[in-house]
Amino acid sequence: MAIQTVGIVGAGTMGNGIAQACAVSGIDVVMVDISEAAVQKGVATVAGSLDRLIKKEKITAADKDAALARIKTSTDYADLKGAQLVIEAATENFDLKVKILKQLDEMLPADTLVATNTSSISITKLGAVTQRADKFIGMHFFNPATAMKLIEVIRAAHTSDETFEIIKNLSVEIGKTPVEVA
Repeated sequence: MAIQTVGIVGAGTMGNGIAQACAVSGIDVVMVDISEAAVQKGVATVAGSLDRLIKKEKITAADKDAALARIKTSTDYADLKGAQLVIEAATENFDLKVKILKQLDEMLPADTLVATNTSSISITKLGAVTQRADKFIGMHFFNPATAMKLIEVIRAAHTSDETFEIIKNLSVEIGKTPVEVA
């Protein structure tokens, strides 16, 4: 499965950083948050970060425009239906993550991969609240996600080898160094 579109739930520090890493690498992004103000703040943060890269001559203005054009925003989870991967990047709160994952699980097509960006919550426990445990995985991006190269790819108890390989390959595609974590 080729990942052409990544959905991201959460437009805060981690969500917008993940969105930027994907968009700069040529992957379309749908970034969802609870309010229009939150998603617009996330896009503004990405734009500011890209402006700093232009000043450092790491990207061009055309690169910035292309990356921003790849980021669509929404306040509706239904807009994530076209993504091959949805990354939950909400705050580190188990109950909130469970609520989001259950909503995503009910709405997303059965073949959509789902990842969580968590550093402290059991991936297996989170995957267990879904009906797609084989397609559920942890992707722990380090802060700031735009600059830190390392990404922990964390298997849950039932994560399939196929899911792991897809996520490992995507991590490399977006310029990260994946490390498998149990």
